[in-house]
Amino acid sequence: MDRQDAYDDPETPFIPTFRVKPQLTKGRKPSLRTICIALAGISLLSFGFLLLKPLSYLDTQDVPSYSTTFNSQSFVQGSPTQHFRDNLRNDTKYITSWASAGWTNDVMTYGNLIYLALITGRIPIIAKFLSSHIDPSEPPFAFGDIIDVPRLSQAIGIPVLEWHEVKDSESQALDDLGCWSVWESVEKYKEDPRPRGSPIIDRLKLDISWTRTPDWVKLTPPGIEDDHASFWSLATLGFPQARSDNLGLPNHPSPRHKVSLPPDDQLLCFDFLYFLGAQRPWEWEWDFSPAWRFVGQHMRWNASIERLADAHARRAMNVPVDEPTPPYISIHVRHGDFGDQCRDVHNVPLDQCFASLSIIARRVSEVQEELRTRNGIEVTQVIMTSDELDPEWWSGVRALGWTWVDYATERTAEIYGKWHPVFIDAIIQSNGAGFVGTRGSTMSILARRRVQSWHNGPTQIVQWGWPGADDH
Repeated sequence: MDRQDAYDDPETPFIPTFRVKPQLTKGRKPSLRTICIALAGISLLSFGFLLLKPLSYLDTQDVPSYSTTFNSQSFVQGSPTQHFRDNLRNDTKYITSWASAGWTNDVMTYGNLIYLALITGRIPIIAKFLSSHIDPSEPPFAFGDIIDVPRLSQAIGIPVLEWHEVKDSESQALDDLGCWSVWESVEKYKEDPRPRGSPIIDRLKLDISWTRTPDWVKLTPPGIEDDHASFWSLATLGFPQARSDNLGLPNHPSPRHKVSLPPDDQLLCFDFLYFLGAQRPWEWEWDFSPAWRFVGQHMRWNASIERLADAHARRAMNVPVDEPTPPYISIHVRHGDFGDQCRDVHNVPLDQCFASLSIIARRVSEVQEELRTRNGIEVTQVIMTSDELDPEWWSGVRALGWTWVDYATERTAEIYGKWHPVFIDAIIQSNGAGFVGTRGSTMSILARRRVQSWHNGPTQIVQWGWPGADDH
């Protein structure tokens, strides 16, 4: 199966604030064990509440009320510090990594990081999203400004920190840190494999000395050229025995201070965690994916940006102000850089390579039929999201009776920033009663998972690459 696997997905089309501090014995903070047990208990109580709560198709205002507050400062020494290490608790172990692969893939990377935190018993520290695939001039976007972090933490039973809560974002202090390089190991088949950097490392003012992970972290057999590493193989490096057994592996001195450091024990860190799996590569495509089941499906949207997306969707569908948002089918059609595969891999003209609108409409009809027979609802509204630029193609979308968000008319990027059209597209996709996506696009993969998990909605994926690719 062909896919866009060059580490990117370059598609461009009120967090609850917890401030109540825990009751502490003077001079002491609760142990991580005590905190995690308390959070787990809260999660079980909340789960019981959700079982009893009647479900509705979609209510963007329906954010869980928390029976206690999540104060991130309970898991660090206090306010952000000039040096990150000054803010780490002596009784707590952490884990971090950085993203550099386009926003959708970065969401998956951070999902993998948080799952790795779960199986190593550590607290994840999440960096901001970079705008390299939107506009490099746009500032990074905080994880918690798009993902509901308190809701995520409650669902998975552990705290989730962000780097700006640990180290002052304005700090110019350069911190030494030793980390593991996964990329150097899984890319050994390349001529000169190197640790994989990220611009966010420089923004955080980190001077990293990389140690290559052992060869056995690779998920697939040695003879297969594939970049995936194994979750549990990497997890072992977060425990004393495997760590000490592998400290002698090749090490790169830090670029600025030129010091060679062993991988840090308190802050376990890896260069790149997008290519991870438990059983097979590209696991997020499969319903058993542990990173999706235990983390990804709980990465719900920040309520304020979800309301903004709902407002855009309502205007696209011309919903009267006094009526609820109707159920709709969302579509994601990715063309753009996939055209390179048409030319270079399939050697097929674009008009024969990509699925036509009539083929996509057939998939929409299949989703409508399943909604009718399985879910008992009639859905006529259809919202298209796509990176296609051809006006005639969009005229064809309109001729089918479908709609889309006109970001130029909405002045979305001008008012909210260039990140927001991408975010709003993803949210609209995820909140469809059903979904139709594009094979090989990670944006479609995540939208499909969200519609299935959050709304019990039917989904279809359109095949492409040659004439008749979607025949069935």
